[in-house]
Amino acid sequence: MGVVYGDIGTSVLYAVKECFNPHYGLEPSHSNILGIMSLFFWSLTLVVVVKYLTCVMAADNRGEGGILALLALVTPKFRTGAPSRRLKLITGLGIIGAALLGAEGTITPAISVLSAVEGLEIATPVLKPLVIPITIAILVALFWAQKRGTAGLAKLFAPAMVLWFVTIGALGVPAIMEQQGVLRAVNPYYAIKLLATHGWHGFLVLGAVVLCITGAEALYADMGHFGRKPIRFAWYALVFPALLLNYFGQSALIMERGAEVLKSPFYALAPTQWAIYPMVVLATLAAVIASQALISGSFSLAQQAVQLGFSPRLTIVHTSEETKGQIYIPEINVLLMITCVVLVLVFRSSSSLAAAYGISVMGTMVATSILIYFVAVKRWKWVPWKAGLLVGLFLAIDLPFLLANLPKITDGGWFPVGVCMVVFTIMTTWKRGRQALVKRMSESFFAVKDFVALVHTERPHRVAGSAVFMTGNLRVVPPALRHHYAHNHVLHRQVLLLSIVTEDVPNVPLKEVLEVNPMGEGIYEVVARFGFMQSPKVEKIMRLCRLQYGLEIEEATTTWFLGRDVILTNGPDTMAGWRKTLFTFLSRNSLPATAYFGIPPNRVVEMGMQVSL
Repeated sequence: MGVVYGDIGTSVLYAVKECFNPHYGLEPSHSNILGIMSLFFWSLTLVVVVKYLTCVMAADNRGEGGILALLALVTPKFRTGAPSRRLKLITGLGIIGAALLGAEGTITPAISVLSAVEGLEIATPVLKPLVIPITIAILVALFWAQKRGTAGLAKLFAPAMVLWFVTIGALGVPAIMEQQGVLRAVNPYYAIKLLATHGWHGFLVLGAVVLCITGAEALYADMGHFGRKPIRFAWYALVFPALLLNYFGQSALIMERGAEVLKSPFYALAPTQWAIYPMVVLATLAAVIASQALISGSFSLAQQAVQLGFSPRLTIVHTSEETKGQIYIPEINVLLMITCVVLVLVFRSSSSLAAAYGISVMGTMVATSILIYFVAVKRWKWVPWKAGLLVGLFLAIDLPFLLANLPKITDGGWFPVGVCMVVFTIMTTWKRGRQALVKRMSESFFAVKDFVALVHTERPHRVAGSAVFMTGNLRVVPPALRHHYAHNHVLHRQVLLLSIVTEDVPNVPLKEVLEVNPMGEGIYEVVARFGFMQSPKVEKIMRLCRLQYGLEIEEATTTWFLGRDVILTNGPDTMAGWRKTLFTFLSRNSLPATAYFGIPPNRVVEMGMQVSL
């Protein structure tokens, strides 16, 4: 269970040393060290323990967590009467949080692996030129392995992370025994004193302290994979004590030896010089595991975005038949790999990358805090003032951390901000474009019941087999069916109007997936419901049609009629011209429905239609 804490667990490599970066102007005096350590202690306690483990993880969407799962939990409550402006605000906030979490997913592998390999430089300066090449090689190997799945490798993750946390905790004990006065840092007085006496520099150092709580949002996102109780148990029984021992140990070592260990107080805890090498190996393994957790989280985030209608269709490959949620998305994997390699080449050190980290972490946390308010009011039925008091407490912690990171925009914070802007633009453009497309196509409204009456009157020629027409609106005849009937004047003996609906829950039970309504004349409405963590496949749908409703459907005699929309940007829709162009580009490059839904390609007839937006 230490796997889920990989991101927090590897932050011990760089969090403390970053607080004494010359940029902040803090000398390693005993008072300053106690203040920094006090900020670490109370940040971990208030953010991870109080906010996430106690409150946020109570806001699960049928066991699933993550900011998009939280958004799906909130937004249905606003679809029946609430002002659309509020719904847009909440949706936009969730998208921004998801985009920043995606940026964190690109930074985590780069900074975690790089900070671990930098230990070689501490062991001997001769190896310094090899740090960047080794880091890039490890990252490329990590992303290359994704296509093979991680189900087998995951069996080694938990023991490795247990060894990691036991080791980092044990490393801190001797230093604490030598400088027991460091334990005074549990008194919040020292944190308050540091902030009060150092003014602007004291405030800015919060931008480095935030590194100790990176990964807290990942705990929530991974809740569906591990469960709330195991995550909490692992924190209290192993992770929290180990982190505190190591952080206190690093602080005690700086109190004892001063500036000479500031370059890497973590590796300075090694009892002997030769011990640094096995520590580098173990730290690199922990960094790989931490990276894997964020990479898998990025895949899950992308899948949720597709299912909730915020992203074009992507290739989703299930890599394990036994383990829930083990997926691989090639497009996201390649994008992450290229980005991570570029980050390492551009920033070249963990300290430089740390400047880019805080904004993505705290931006997501602020979005989560605000969404929790709506969960408390709409789901938990709290009175607004009580919910506001809780969220106000969270924001009183989150906002100073976020503001302290804003001055880092020019030093590297521009990266997560840029990623957020790009992802936000893509997600909102896709959502807006799909809504506009549905609206335009519904203008040529032809009700299904009227079509059934027309078939009854005209008695067209019926051919053997089944025809399936996919539709997003069961009240309207699909354009592909309209065109097919108008031009060919023939219908199959059995016609299925298939609508695949994504519910605002992670998984839909098997018995609730399918609903079939006969409309007459051999025409059936078929509604297939899936959760946003499920991949809709037509093989499963057709099998349920046979087993649950007795429909005679055979693959060899079933033809799938799909519409291929040719989007023109000269229509009357008010969407900006550049957004129309972007939406057209995304539509052309979206994964074909045949691949996404698992439709047999040799049984497909596509009918092109021009739509002006």
